[in-house]
Amino acid sequence: MVATVIRRLIIMIPQLILISLVTFWLSWLMPGDFVTQSRMAEEHISFHEIQNMRDVLGLDDPWYQQYMRWMGNILRGDFGMSFQHQRPVVDLIRDFIGNTFRLSLLSMVVAFAIAIPLGIVSGRFYRKLADKAVILYGFIGAALPNVVFAILLVWMFSFQFTWFPFRGSIDPLVAGTGFLPELMSRLHHLVLPTLAIAIGGGIGTIYYLRAQIVEGRSSDYAMTAKAYGVPEKRIFNKHILRNSLVPFAPTVGAVFVGLFGGSILIESIFAYPGMGQLFFMAIRQQDSNIVSALVLLYSTLAVFAVLIGDITLTLIDPRIRMK
Repeated sequence: MVATVIRRLIIMIPQLILISLVTFWLSWLMPGDFVTQSRMAEEHISFHEIQNMRDVLGLDDPWYQQYMRWMGNILRGDFGMSFQHQRPVVDLIRDFIGNTFRLSLLSMVVAFAIAIPLGIVSGRFYRKLADKAVILYGFIGAALPNVVFAILLVWMFSFQFTWFPFRGSIDPLVAGTGFLPELMSRLHHLVLPTLAIAIGGGIGTIYYLRAQIVEGRSSDYAMTAKAYGVPEKRIFNKHILRNSLVPFAPTVGAVFVGLFGGSILIESIFAYPGMGQLFFMAIRQQDSNIVSALVLLYSTLAVFAVLIGDITLTLIDPRIRMK
């Protein structure tokens, strides 16, 4: 177990280095830099003064020197200054990441609450009416992107019934009135974006569980138990379902990271002040420090999600520990 974790940690080091290199190159190739994009460059200053700023900041140094300096700052927790906001990038991320974390976590819970029962029903009643209904839902959910669900939800529940707000994360009139009113307002604003993400976000889980259960029903241990007269319901609940959920457990972290990154477009549609809105705003303004920081953050989270999934699978599956 310990050897497996150490081996995965060692493998992760070159992955993170490669991610940092690609991220740096993407930001380095973006047009403009701190001098040309910051507010200082908007003022009428001479070319000589601009060139002095570039020399002081090392913007004309070779790319590998800039990369090493950039990595050194990141290891100290410094992602640089935002060109447009004139604030540290870390402070901006800190302001927005809480909303995205709440949206992603709630979306994951709702997606699993929808997908796991549907996957179990589909596998349990394979090729029956319930299975066909779940497959139809899966086809519709896979064919329509989250943006379409978001627009439909806004049209139905914000404009037709006016039950839920379609923008923001909290009612400005409620902010500062106490913990419970703020919590209720935040949950109220989370309903539509959560559903927009969760409806299509659990389709893969449905098909995965369905396939695992169908495979388990035709396995040797299930056929042997059935031959010994064990009730089919007991075989399904104690053996097939349990064995089907074991490989699913390590994917929870990856699903969360996927929803965390997949909420970018939904946050923009609902004008939800999260990482997605910050990311699109940084792209429009060519704020390369924010873009590179967010790309690096999302990529690193994905690598750690895979690591946590591998460790979890090692803990719950003794066959991997023996190997």
